[in-house]
Amino acid sequence: MLAQRLTVVREGIAAACVSAGRDSSEVTLIVVTKFHPVSVMRELFELGVRDFGENRHQEAEAKAAELGDLDLNLHFIGQLQSNKAAAVRRYADVIHSVDRAALVTALGKASDDVLECFLQLNLTDDPSRGGVAPGDLVALAELAAATPSLRVLGVMAVAPLATDPRPAFVRVREASEVLQGVIPAATFISAGMSYDYVEAIAEGATHLRIGTAITGERPPAS
Repeated sequence: MLAQRLTVVREGIAAACVSAGRDSSEVTLIVVTKFHPVSVMRELFELGVRDFGENRHQEAEAKAAELGDLDLNLHFIGQLQSNKAAAVRRYADVIHSVDRAALVTALGKASDDVLECFLQLNLTDDPSRGGVAPGDLVALAELAAATPSLRVLGVMAVAPLATDPRPAFVRVREASEVLQGVIPAATFISAGMSYDYVEAIAEGATHLRIGTAITGERPPAS
């Protein structure tokens, strides 16, 4: 079943790229494995998956240790506390949720090695959802650009629930253009999940974070 669901999503991505006039090689599939055991990740690796998304530090850290024998990319996609920045840097290849000055500073101090990251945009009026307000994106980008140990890849966002996601992804694409005015190389867009990746691709998403459509329903949190 896992292989079948992965195939369906891969085919869906390819079809969405054709509809958008894009090359599917531009799109990176990140399989979100939150709450799923390492055995599922190993099976996905055997099926060709190389990019995995986790959003809880303790769980991600443990999985990274167990999977040290595999050449995979671990993406941290959850909200990140500044006091966990150094710990997450030690195992994450990319952090998608950089959303405030304090976190930029903490990540910048944590290591001299260059860490790839996305600046998370909040598309709602609820600050608890994480993400920088659109009007504050430039200031955050300028700070990140001035931090030698960070390499900003682009912008990340989650479309609001229970609404048409396409207008939200238009806003993300526009924010991406604003970000490139500060950091020209930050051309990537991390957007699109199981239920809205087609719309995300249509608006230029380059990194999709897809969980349930591939892994099935998540087991209860432990």
